[in-house]
Amino acid sequence: SIFGEKIGVSCIGPAGEKQIPLAGIFHDGTDARAAGRGGAGAVMGSKNLKAIVAGGSSGTEVHDREALTALISEKNAILKEKGAGMTLYGTAGGMGMAEELGDLPIRNWKQGSWKEEVREITGQRMAETILTGNYGCVACPVRCGRVVNIGGGNIGGPEYETMAMLGSNCLVNDLEAIARANEQCNRLGIDTISTGSVIAFAMECYEHGILTGEQAGMPLHWGSGEAVNYLVTKIGNGEGIGGLLGMGTRAAAQELGRGAERFAIHSKGLEFPAHDPRCFKSLAAGYATSVRGACHLNGYSYAWERSATFPEFGYPEKQDRTADQGKGVMNARFQNLSSLVDSLKICKFILLMGVNLSDISRWLKCVTGWEYSIEELEETGERIYNMKRIFNAALGLDSRHDTLPQRILEEPRGSGGSADTLPDLNMQLDEYYSYRGWSNDGIPLKEKLEGLGLREFMNWIPS
Repeated sequence: SIFGEKIGVSCIGPAGEKQIPLAGIFHDGTDARAAGRGGAGAVMGSKNLKAIVAGGSSGTEVHDREALTALISEKNAILKEKGAGMTLYGTAGGMGMAEELGDLPIRNWKQGSWKEEVREITGQRMAETILTGNYGCVACPVRCGRVVNIGGGNIGGPEYETMAMLGSNCLVNDLEAIARANEQCNRLGIDTISTGSVIAFAMECYEHGILTGEQAGMPLHWGSGEAVNYLVTKIGNGEGIGGLLGMGTRAAAQELGRGAERFAIHSKGLEFPAHDPRCFKSLAAGYATSVRGACHLNGYSYAWERSATFPEFGYPEKQDRTADQGKGVMNARFQNLSSLVDSLKICKFILLMGVNLSDISRWLKCVTGWEYSIEELEETGERIYNMKRIFNAALGLDSRHDTLPQRILEEPRGSGGSADTLPDLNMQLDEYYSYRGWSNDGIPLKEKLEGLGLREFMNWIPS
């Protein structure tokens, strides 16, 4: 490299250069991580910015390195033990459990169970067949990233979200076909979640005669790994049918018409990730109020409905995933927590592996010298989330946009671990807005902004 060996690279692919809305920003080769969602790659492309290369030779100064090193060393041992399953099988190790609970998206969120087929596309199956290694973020003892070989050398392996959206959501249980599609998404620079969603949307449109094989360029049968890989290439290059599908499910449905809108599974134009609000009820208000559209990491609340506890945060027991009551408050609080954690650049997975807010408070003091109580940390997250909501309000977004697709609100899965459950979004939103200190229109009230020290942003809110 003309920049040397000790560098980091963030770049876009052909999709970003062509400003395709599904384009993301990708980092550092085979050991890749991606800022995949929301079209950030298209923004870079619009500015004629292909890549950012960063290097350096000096270390980072911290307030108390000795204390920080001791705290991290102690916690790393716990993370290594509690994260052993993630080390062995990666995030895709959760595919089987997701199917059993009724969380896994199947056939564009229409089918409830897929018990036998899913076994072929789990992290466990990957470990038995194509896995060649793993990787992790800098200094992480868990190393949940996958490296696989499907012929032709090592490539990055599919995560849970990718396996679900390009796999089960399209009824594809061919592990190599999914790994190949994942690699194509990485090389073209597109988000695997939205790409898998829009492909499943296209397959359902094809099934109902709204989209023809002639329009698509080939038959789009459920379960066809060939069709998935074909559409990935078309979307990433913006060619043929890919020009339409690359706009995302909302825009594609509006263009196609003829009832295609009922197959577009999104909120605020961002496609659902691979977790179902009919399984984990908190995701209903979570997806609906997410500031960027449907996002499981916006609040990460479902993890505490699945198995986790967080006594220090007021959740000493696993929450009832089938209940609507309490989920508005739960969403608000975990959105605050996620905003805090995102601002500190801490992985959310470690919150499930023994890291709590008092640990974060101690780490922050060691690095910066700042002293924050647990309550002050949560208030910081609340301030961040309200600022994001204010920004959306300035763009004209309000409670009218806090919605979910008809399929999720009115159509039960019909079989599997969440066969008959539907979320009560209105109940959750009423509770959520009240707890937040927002109006019934979903706009932060003057008193709330003053209390958070955000008076200067009041004029951003439409009168």
